[in-house]
Amino acid sequence: MTTPGFDLYLPTRLTTSVVFASPHSGRDYSEAFLSMSVLDARSIRSSEDAFVDELFMPAVACGAPLLAARVPRAYVDLNRGADELDPAIIENVRRSGHNPRVASGLGVIPRVVSNGRAIYRGKLGMNVAQQRLMEYWYPYHRALRGRIDTALETFGEAILIDCHSMPREAVDSVARVGARRPDVVLGDRFGAAASGEVIDRVEAILTGAGLSVARNAPFAGAFVTQQYGRPSRRQHALQLEIDRSLYMDERTITPRADFAAFQQVIATVVAQLTEIGRAMPLAAE
Repeated sequence: MTTPGFDLYLPTRLTTSVVFASPHSGRDYSEAFLSMSVLDARSIRSSEDAFVDELFMPAVACGAPLLAARVPRAYVDLNRGADELDPAIIENVRRSGHNPRVASGLGVIPRVVSNGRAIYRGKLGMNVAQQRLMEYWYPYHRALRGRIDTALETFGEAILIDCHSMPREAVDSVARVGARRPDVVLGDRFGAAASGEVIDRVEAILTGAGLSVARNAPFAGAFVTQQYGRPSRRQHALQLEIDRSLYMDERTITPRADFAAFQQVIATVVAQLTEIGRAMPLAAE
């Protein structure tokens, strides 16, 4: 299933309660959008989770769905709430309580890309923001909600793996001196979005593949894990952040020469993750 905002890849036969989603790998930058921006075509991609959808594509052959954004994060951020509107970039937005994501320019209609670089010359009209939400945000979340509901109805549980990438320097603040830097950061909102059993299994699979793992620092999960993680209802959500430097050149946004080898590592991880959704039902929290 293809829409302007996302691709939904469905397996021939659904065999697992695990659902994969990639809300930030969209790379359909229209000429109209680029003409509105002060950034060039490469700089505007700096906050994109480039190639993450390709890394997790093996999920479909393993019996799991993959929901992958087409719309770029810089245009509308699918991992934010529809109400996370930034008054610094959207006209006629009332300032409300402090939201650190919005304050930093990373609301649902982002004001900046990585390193705080401004996207636009001026403000956008509220009608522009609402049109983007109607055209891209709401359809994506209806599709995601639909896959989670299908998993719950079919298997009695749902395990959402929200797939992301992170700049190499993102873990500088949490990397311990002399210790191996994390290759992956798992976020479960400090236990609020997934059961301990689920995150323990996911971490064991990643470490078994030779990847070093940190939990909840510096990324504990954003809107998607907050919205869909309900372990007491047998609905678990995990954010999985992979160090981009493991598979791509961050400066040129191109795959590394050994991309295929890393892709195979992730394919093995994905196959094992889908097995979690075929195991005996997880104990209710």
